[in-house]
Amino acid sequence: MSDLSINPGIEIRDSERELQRFRGRLAILGIFLLSLFGLLLLRFFYLQVIQHGHYSTLAEANRISIQPIAPHRGIIVDRNGVQLAHNYSAYTLEITPSKVPDLNATIDELAEVVEITPRDRRRFRKLLEESKRFESLPIRTRLSDEEISRFAAHRYRFPGVEAKARLFRQYPQGEMFSHVVGHIGRINQKEVEKLESEDRLANYRGSDYIGKTGLEQSYEKFLHGTTGVEEVEVDSGGRAVRTLSRTPPVSGNNLVLNLDAKLQEIAYNAFGERRGALVAIDPTTGGVLAFVSKPGFDPNLFVDGIDPQSWGELNGSIDKPLLNRAAAGTYPPGSTFKPFMALAALFYGKRTPQQAISDPGFYMFGGHRFRDDKVGGHGMVDMYKSIVVSCDTYYYVLANDLGIDPISRFMAMFGFGSRTGIDIGGESAGILPSSEWKMRRFKQKWYPGETISVGIGQGYNSYTPLQLASAMATLANDGVMFRPHIVNYVEDIRTLEKSLIEPKPLRDLALKPEHLKVIKDSLIGVNKEGTSARVFADAPYVSGGKTGTAQVIAIKQNEKYVESRVAERHRDHALFIAYAPADKPTIALAVIAENSGFGARAAAPVARQVLDYYLLGKVPRKPAETDD
Repeated sequence: MSDLSINPGIEIRDSERELQRFRGRLAILGIFLLSLFGLLLLRFFYLQVIQHGHYSTLAEANRISIQPIAPHRGIIVDRNGVQLAHNYSAYTLEITPSKVPDLNATIDELAEVVEITPRDRRRFRKLLEESKRFESLPIRTRLSDEEISRFAAHRYRFPGVEAKARLFRQYPQGEMFSHVVGHIGRINQKEVEKLESEDRLANYRGSDYIGKTGLEQSYEKFLHGTTGVEEVEVDSGGRAVRTLSRTPPVSGNNLVLNLDAKLQEIAYNAFGERRGALVAIDPTTGGVLAFVSKPGFDPNLFVDGIDPQSWGELNGSIDKPLLNRAAAGTYPPGSTFKPFMALAALFYGKRTPQQAISDPGFYMFGGHRFRDDKVGGHGMVDMYKSIVVSCDTYYYVLANDLGIDPISRFMAMFGFGSRTGIDIGGESAGILPSSEWKMRRFKQKWYPGETISVGIGQGYNSYTPLQLASAMATLANDGVMFRPHIVNYVEDIRTLEKSLIEPKPLRDLALKPEHLKVIKDSLIGVNKEGTSARVFADAPYVSGGKTGTAQVIAIKQNEKYVESRVAERHRDHALFIAYAPADKPTIALAVIAENSGFGARAAAPVARQVLDYYLLGKVPRKPAETDD
């Protein structure tokens, strides 16, 4: 058998067939790869052509930083140009909490470079509680050049800490204008929401502060200005390389007030150590000449954020320095109410000027004895004498004859029991009692015996010094009432155009001239021969006025009030209202000296110093003396 015989276990391979299979597979793979490249090309086209604008914007945003520029806040000056609120620039050291892993350690290390006091730490903690963690918060303000240099040398050690140039608000007059000018403070979340609802939030980008009280709050839209924008090219580390474009901010407008800073100073100092308030108004325009609430507070404490200790001292003080006594403090008007009661009697025809009563020193009503301040009474008393000697009995009888609702309707004409509409917030309406008011407030009917005390400015009566000053200004201006306003005009910082706050007559009470003359003659008599005659004895001008004393706590029937036996905080308030010159009034005012006794003793001397300066330019050397 031959060696070349065929082995039946060996398969003869078909080379051509396998080659075709391989070529098929290769074609499929090629198609697959081409499909992938096609998809890549389509995606590339989509990104580079269709989405070019979108990604170009994103790329540009990585290169360009849009930074808001806060505007300069408008300044506030008095009628003579004395600055009451202005700005200055300084450096502040700020921490962004979200970028600092250990705040306490960072602050401790910073304290080795620049001085950080316990007050700085307390204020920072308070701001931290009130703010979002990504915000930049000041740990130190008003750094010196030396401190800035020291920090710059150690800057690399403190990520999340920066020294920034900031504008700061300053109130050079301190507490004297604290309640009228007010203050600014850091914007809180509630204010952010309000700005957003008013579509004003965009204008506060880059701004940390907003008006909180007083004129700073009520004229915020004028004072804030318009935020600017700066486009800055930055590198990969976020550092500015160059400025590409800049839209400068527009500074806020300035406020020029009717207030006289020197008159305000004299009025404030005239109180001495006493607590109280004074409002002086030009009767012919409603312009507020002085607006004092004492004690006040230092508004500069609030600019950087007040620390908890200082806030606790102010908020917890028994003297209530944060209370705006002039516009929000309410007090019984006492005998300053009597001239308006007498005018109401003439208005309703319930009395004639000559009609007199016999005053035995008391008035009996419903078994209750209403005492006069003078034991034995004032004898026969007509309208003139009732005001000059301040006879309570006359007004007990008159109040009963008039009735509570006619009294309420007449007093409402003078603005008692309603807000004046002055151009700062926080004003109280006070209480003008009526039968309808009592039913609404207490769900009780009015009793006739309650009217008796109302006639002498006691009972439920409760008004602000601002309301008393406005009422006196209306009386001095022959019944024409103007809305009190503190701002005289708003000045555009760019054009210097002045937008005058026009005097706004609220109403003409249409009082009869002969009735007004009776009351005005009586008010002149008060300062010439009545309860305040000693205070105005040597005055070279003629003025009208009325003293008042308001009870703080009720005393028992037939019990005599002895001031020395009463705790100081429970003693009577002293009040005085006045206007001058009598023939052509240019100033009307109201004064209250808390817990200071009789109006002639404590309040009238304050008014005398204010009138002397305003009319004569006379500057007092010391606080107003009491007339003992």
